[in-house]
Amino acid sequence: MTFKSDIQIAQENTPEKITVIAEKAGIDEKYVELYGNYKAKIDYNLLSEKKDAKDGKLILVTAMTPTPAGEGKTTTTVGLADGMQKIGKNVLVALREPSLGPVFGIKGGAAGGGYAQIVPMEDINLHFTGDMHAIGAANNLLAAMLDNHIQQGNELDIDVRNITWKRCVDMNDRQLRNITDGLGGKANGVPREDGFDITVASEIMAILCLASDIDDLKARLARIVVGYNRSGEPVTAGDIKAQGAMAALLKDALKPNLVQTLEHTPAFVHGGPFANIAHGCNSIMATRMALKMADYVVTEAGFASDLGAEKFLDIKCRVAGLKPSAVVVVATVRSLKHHGGVAKDKLNEENLEALEKGLPNLLQHVENMTQVYKLPCVVAINAFPTDTKAELDMVEAKCKELGVNVALSEVWAKGGDGGIELAEEVIRLCEKDNDFTFSYETEMSIEEKINAIAKKIYRADGVIFTPAAKKEIAQLEKLGFGNLPICVAKTQYSFSDNPDLKGAPKGFEITVKKVKVSAGAGFIVALTGDIMTMPGLPKVPAAEKIDVDSTGKISGLF
Repeated sequence: MTFKSDIQIAQENTPEKITVIAEKAGIDEKYVELYGNYKAKIDYNLLSEKKDAKDGKLILVTAMTPTPAGEGKTTTTVGLADGMQKIGKNVLVALREPSLGPVFGIKGGAAGGGYAQIVPMEDINLHFTGDMHAIGAANNLLAAMLDNHIQQGNELDIDVRNITWKRCVDMNDRQLRNITDGLGGKANGVPREDGFDITVASEIMAILCLASDIDDLKARLARIVVGYNRSGEPVTAGDIKAQGAMAALLKDALKPNLVQTLEHTPAFVHGGPFANIAHGCNSIMATRMALKMADYVVTEAGFASDLGAEKFLDIKCRVAGLKPSAVVVVATVRSLKHHGGVAKDKLNEENLEALEKGLPNLLQHVENMTQVYKLPCVVAINAFPTDTKAELDMVEAKCKELGVNVALSEVWAKGGDGGIELAEEVIRLCEKDNDFTFSYETEMSIEEKINAIAKKIYRADGVIFTPAAKKEIAQLEKLGFGNLPICVAKTQYSFSDNPDLKGAPKGFEITVKKVKVSAGAGFIVALTGDIMTMPGLPKVPAAEKIDVDSTGKISGLF
C-alpha cells in the first residue's frame, strides 16, 4: 500500500461547490459570501433570523496530554462528524483556524489528517479568508494609536513604563519577543522596551471568538486595557478612541467561514486562539450558527482537557450560555506508552507495563469531564496498525472501571466509515441528561479561582503566587476585575507547569508568575511556568519542505 500524505489525499478529493454545502446546511444563499468556489463567509445576520430555532446537541472533543507521538484530536473531530453523517444524522463541524506559526514551524496545520480532513486544506492552512491578517491589523492599529497619543502630547498621562499592549504577527519569530523601539530621536517616538505576541495570542483574537455580534465586538474592543496612567488607573482602547476603526477592520473577520469535510459534511472554521496561552476554542458565533443549523455539532478545544476543555467549559460555555451534551476524550496507545516512559522510537512495540503506567494520564482527563464538570464521556482510541489487542483491551478495562466506554476510531484510514462506532456511542450519550457544572464560581477571589483550577483539574497541591503576581492580583481586584473567569497560560505537555512531569503527577505546586487582565475578552490571564506568547521556529522548520509549482499546486504541506 502506497503511503499518501494529507495534502495528496486532499488534492485527490473532489469537493462540492460551497453553494451546495450551504444549501445542505440549510443556509439561505442571501447569507453566503463566496471566497472562490469552495469557501465562503456566512453573514452573521443569519443568527438573527434563526434566533428562535431549536439548538442542536453540542459535542466537545478533547484529548489526553499531548506527546510527540500525536493524538489526532482534529482528525477525530472531523471523522466523528463524518461518521454521524454516514448513519443519517444532520451534523455540522465547528473548528478553529490554523495559525501560520505552527504551519511553518513544527506542529502542523489544523485541518485534520488522512481521510478525515476539512478542505480546501491548503487554503485553510495558508491565509484562508484573511481573518488572521484582519486581527493582526486591528491589534497593530491600536498599538500605533497608543504610541501616537503619547507622541502627540500624552493627554491621558499614560505611563510609558507601564504599557501592556504589544504588537503582533502571525508567525513564530523569537527575535521579536523582546525589542526596543521608538529609537532615532524625538520625531520617531518615545524609546521603550517592547515585544511582539503571535497573533493567536492577541486579545483581539479572544474578543473576536467571544463576541456575540458586531455591537458586542465594538464594546469589548473599547474595554481593552492598553496600559496605565501615572496614577495607576487603566487606560483603554476606548479612551484612545480606537474601537470604531478596529471594528471596521474586523467586520468581515467576524463572519464565520464555511467549508466542508472530504465527505462533504458542512464545517464552520472560525477563530484560532491557542489553548496554552489563550482560551483555545472557535468563535461563539460559529458555534451558535452551527447549533441553529444542525441536530448535532461537533467541536474541539485545543490541547488536552486541562487546557482547551477547561477553558471551553469555564469560559466559553459560561459566556455563551452553552451546555455540552457529551465529551470525547481522544487518546492513542502510543501516547499512553510515552507517558509511561517509552522513548518515541520504541512506541511501536507492545509494552503493557508502560501502558499501565501511562494510563493514569488518560483516566485523570476522563475524571475531569465526568466528575468535575458532570458530563457524559467516551474515550476514542485513535487506532494505529501497531496497537495490539492486549493493549486495547487494557485501555478499555481501565476506562470501564470509571463507567466510561471506549470506541476504536479508525477515521484517519477509513474516514466516516471508521467513525461509526464512535458516532453511535456519542449519540447514545447525547440522549442522557447531565448536570453540567463549572469548576469554580466567578464570585470567588482571583486566587481562589486559580487554586480551584489547579487543585480540581491539575490535581496540584496548591498554587505559589510570586510577589509580583500577588501585587497584580491586588491591583486588579481593587480596579473591579476580580469577578472575571480565569484563563491559565500553561505548558500543554503536563498537568503541571513543568513540561517534563508526564503521566498524572502528584505532589507538585503551580507557580503563577504574572497576572493580567484581558478586559475586552472578559477574563484574567494567569501566566505559569515558562510559558511564552511568542513561539520560535524549530531547528528544521516545516517551511523548508513547503513549495509551489508553476501551476500553483502546493506540496510539502503535511
